[in-house]
Amino acid sequence: MPDHAVSSSPAVQAQLDRLDALSPGADVLGLERIARLLARLGDPHLALPPVFHVAGTNGKGSTCAFLRAAIEAAGHSVHVYSSPHLVRFNERIRLAGRLIADDELAALLSEVLDVADGIGPSFFEVTTAAAFLAFARTPAAATIVEVGLGGRLDATNVVMAPAVTGIAALGIDHQAFLGRSATAIAGEKAGIAKPGVPLVTMDYPRPVRDRIATVAAGAGAPLLARGRDWNSETARSTVCYTDPGFSVVTGRPRLVGAHQSRNLALAIAMLRHQGALSIPEAAMRAAADWATWPARMQRLSPGPLVDTLPDGSELWLDGAHNPSAAAPVAHALRRIRQGRPVVLVLGMLANKDAAGLLRRLAASVDRVVTVPVPGHDHHPPAALAAIARAHDLPASMAESVATALATVDQPSVCLVAGSLYMAGDVLAANGEAPV
Repeated sequence: MPDHAVSSSPAVQAQLDRLDALSPGADVLGLERIARLLARLGDPHLALPPVFHVAGTNGKGSTCAFLRAAIEAAGHSVHVYSSPHLVRFNERIRLAGRLIADDELAALLSEVLDVADGIGPSFFEVTTAAAFLAFARTPAAATIVEVGLGGRLDATNVVMAPAVTGIAALGIDHQAFLGRSATAIAGEKAGIAKPGVPLVTMDYPRPVRDRIATVAAGAGAPLLARGRDWNSETARSTVCYTDPGFSVVTGRPRLVGAHQSRNLALAIAMLRHQGALSIPEAAMRAAADWATWPARMQRLSPGPLVDTLPDGSELWLDGAHNPSAAAPVAHALRRIRQGRPVVLVLGMLANKDAAGLLRRLAASVDRVVTVPVPGHDHHPPAALAAIARAHDLPASMAESVATALATVDQPSVCLVAGSLYMAGDVLAANGEAPV
């Protein structure tokens, strides 16, 4: 799917308009274009502070959030490159702890676009080059880089000597680009492995595990897998991480969902198996409480959308757009509903598996209201409603999230899900843009 961005800053918008006219308007994998672009810029990717590189189908953003929280709790400054943004394009580039300012962003995009003639870089490649320029020029102790799509051919994979790499939860997504089997996708994700650089992974089914091990061995990367080289156990209120000769107990993460305990443990494992920074146990424990990651089972605060709901209701937001992401959401809904009906407001991009997502959520939801995803190629609400009914869920359609919420007439748990693009619109409408 093509990427999209608008900005309230005229200077940034002018550069985004240039980018829109230049880029091919779709996901284009490969390292040749980004390498040529970075070469014209002086190869800033070779001058980054130590890089923590994270791939995965689901959970990579949360893992990055835990890494950032732990590194900052240890007193270090850190850059973060993530995608997509939710409300403001600036969210993709965090410089030493702060979102990049409009004037800095406009200047960087202009600098990149000024040298892009004849290369035809994608939206993501230009953004990556701008981020790496900013990171190379701004002092920090570390750089956290989230893979955009896949791993092996993702633009971020030009980083040749990271401090550590990691792979979060794996599932089936983006099959058109990465291959149609779980093992093929795992091989693409494992393509971030580098010679001599630890590759830290979750535990996966055996065929996936074997594929990752093969790719890591081929790259000469030491592989450190959950269940073999490190482990974690989650109790009612704690998470215990262990590896040979070390253990630390943290509180359960503030981020909602049992899967977040595993993402926290992956972040700790990455911190344990890198040598660039000293991260004390206290900082690892702090990460459980400090980490935030918008639109991942986020309960929204009082605001224009929340205030329209009946008293006793809650409004939750999650960007889940594939079946593997929906599974922990379903589990969380069962815990938080407390006897109240659950209303799912669902909008999804056209290339996402709506049937698979609804199959996972059906047992935790009482009714569905389907909506469009403005500005994007999406499943028609009528088609989504038909899929919901096929899963024995009452379903109706609405023109927007706001009109969908207006149909709630009793205290309920309302979840808006299916698209991070839609999640950004909801955060903006409720006055909760990420900072």
